[in-house]
Amino acid sequence: MKTQMKEFIKATLIRAVRTIAQTAVATIGTSAIISEVNWLLVASSAALAGVLSVLTAIATGLPECPTCAVEAAKDKEV
Repeated sequence: MKTQMKEFIKATLIRAVRTIAQTAVATIGTSAIISEVNWLLVASSAALAGVLSVLTAIATGLPECPTCAVEAAKDKEV
């Protein structure tokens, strides 16, 4: 159980970091020039996306962590 939890946490954090990076890049890309970037908006949007990514992983599981899903299904059968 502990191993599956570690795998789930690792997969969740990797997904959250990717989501944060993608959101930051997308938000930065909306500015015409780098001096017009609203860095507070970039940071807050990226942080919110990271939180939502973690909450979604907790609510629905992760395809990146197949052993977590299999073990969770086995636990429910018992």
